[in-house]
Amino acid sequence: MLLADAAPDFDETHNPWQTLGTEVKYQNPWISVREDQVLNPGGGRGIYGVVSMKNKALGIIPVDAEGNTWLVGQYRYPLNEYSWEIPMGGGLVERDILESAQRELKEETGLLAARWTRIARLHTSNSVTDEEGFVYLAEDLTQGELEPEETEDLRLWKLPLAEAIRMVMNDQITDGISVAGLLKAEKVLAERAVKP
Repeated sequence: MLLADAAPDFDETHNPWQTLGTEVKYQNPWISVREDQVLNPGGGRGIYGVVSMKNKALGIIPVDAEGNTWLVGQYRYPLNEYSWEIPMGGGLVERDILESAQRELKEETGLLAARWTRIARLHTSNSVTDEEGFVYLAEDLTQGELEPEETEDLRLWKLPLAEAIRMVMNDQITDGISVAGLLKAEKVLAERAVKP
C-alpha cells in the first residue's frame, strides 16, 4: 500500500485483476449473480462473487419553497427492519435516468417537479455489486396523485429538510443513497443560498 500526501500519479485504468472464467449462478428480473475465477493482484487464484444490477438506482430529494422534504418509510425485507428513506427506485439501464427519476417521484409521493438537478453519482457497495446510483434534487413542486406499485406498502412523511439531516446524523436514516443524497442536497442548497 502506498501512502501519499498528494493525489498519486499512476494509471487508474490499469486493472490488476485477471478474470480466468465466469459463470452466472442466479438471476431474476432485477439482479444477476455471477462467480468469477480470478487471479488477484498478488497473483493468487480465487473466486470473486459479483451482483450485477439490471437497473440504475435512483434517489430523489424533493424540497419545497419552505424547505420541507418527503421521506418514504417501508419495511426492508433483507434487513428485517423498518427504514425511512428518500423517494427512490430503479430505472432501466436503457431508459433516460431523469425520466425514470420523475416517474419514481410521482409513484411514491404524487409530486411533480418543474426543476431537477442531478447532485450525485455513486456506487452503493462497490466490493460486491456494480450498482450505479444517481440522486436528484427536485424543486418547484406541485402535488398530484400517488401511483404506488402493488408490491409496496409505503408511508409518506413531510418534514423540514433540517430534520431529515438530523435523522441522518443520529443514524435514524441508514440507507446509503439516502444518507449521501441528503448530505449532498444540504451542501448544494447552502452553497446556492450564499451565491450573489
